[in-house]
Amino acid sequence: MERPEWSLSDFEIGKFIGEGKFGKVYLGREKQSGYVVALKIIFKTKLEKYRFHAHLRREIEIQHGLDHPNVLRLFAWFHDAERVVLVLEYAARGELYKLLRSVGHFSERTAATGRLKIADFGWAVRSNAKRHTLCGTIDYLAPEMVEKKAHDYAVDNWTLGILCYEFLYGAPPFEAAEQHDTLRRIVKVDLLFPSTHNISAQAKDLISKLLVKDSSKRLSLDDILKHPWIVKNAEPSGSCIELKSHA
Repeated sequence: MERPEWSLSDFEIGKFIGEGKFGKVYLGREKQSGYVVALKIIFKTKLEKYRFHAHLRREIEIQHGLDHPNVLRLFAWFHDAERVVLVLEYAARGELYKLLRSVGHFSERTAATGRLKIADFGWAVRSNAKRHTLCGTIDYLAPEMVEKKAHDYAVDNWTLGILCYEFLYGAPPFEAAEQHDTLRRIVKVDLLFPSTHNISAQAKDLISKLLVKDSSKRLSLDDILKHPWIVKNAEPSGSCIELKSHA
């Protein structure tokens, strides 16, 4: 996909895929090669309105430099007078969230395997220092973020616990009708395992060791991979579904 300059005229624009805060995503086909991609079209007026230039620049710098099977590839980007266009790997299987909502919840095998492609790096940073930025969907925020304390990579380990729970139960663990109640439950780590789902003790053990208020005591990534629930349920590479997200 490398070439000196790109424009929308180099692509056949297909169906509408999704919409985010700053623009829309369409299926596209590069005319010369026939290669199918996703075109994330971001409107400059929205960037101006929300002062999102730095975030977009960081998103491009980080994602364009990543070549990993679990990261959605950013092949190229270009802009014209009105738009910035990101040329992305096409996620043919759709968004994880939509699939989870359609099936209700995943089996323990699917939840433990979960090989995904991560996208949308607007709030990502390259840093070894503690951060103070509050960002993200409320249900996935770690207690230290809710309490506006300095935080590090351990917030991602917390989020893995949230995702494991949501995969198995169909909803995040601290969900509440009102936002302030969700935040209160997060800070208290008000973790409950409903009896309506037949979830193994090993799955609950992993979740409980990730959803720990003291970030230094959360299970490390290496220990997650060694956890008995993962060892027992995760399928070998290449034998699982692959899901991605664009918007």
